[in-house]
Amino acid sequence: MHYSIIETLKKNQLSITDSRKKILELFVKAKGALAHADIEHESGTEFDRVTIYRTLQTFVEKGIIHTIPTADNSVRYALCKDACAGGHHHDDHVHFMCDDCGTTYCLDNISVPKLSLPDGFSVSQTDVVVSGKCRKCQ
Repeated sequence: MHYSIIETLKKNQLSITDSRKKILELFVKAKGALAHADIEHESGTEFDRVTIYRTLQTFVEKGIIHTIPTADNSVRYALCKDACAGGHHHDDHVHFMCDDCGTTYCLDNISVPKLSLPDGFSVSQTDVVVSGKCRKCQ
């Protein structure tokens, strides 16, 4: 799969800045989801925390990345697939967190089950995070 960072930024009407290119490149190269601290560590002292935070928020708003909740109430981020757009995430897949190495994976081939809620309730988002041992740690 070829992923063009410049095309993605242009398609989402975003300025092509060094921070956006570098952070998006980290997601393209990542084997799993990334936390804010991972991005801060990987980019070195190139970008401050606020720049990273704002870039992540912009990418989420534009449908470039999606958030993954974690058991410790922190957030990880992963690249969205083509179906996502600004304000309309279609990341209805299960996420897997490895208890040993801490890597979070998007399991794109496993969909979140549809829930039937009682009258008067509506779903805005459903997150399913499964934990255990990944292939690498088995």
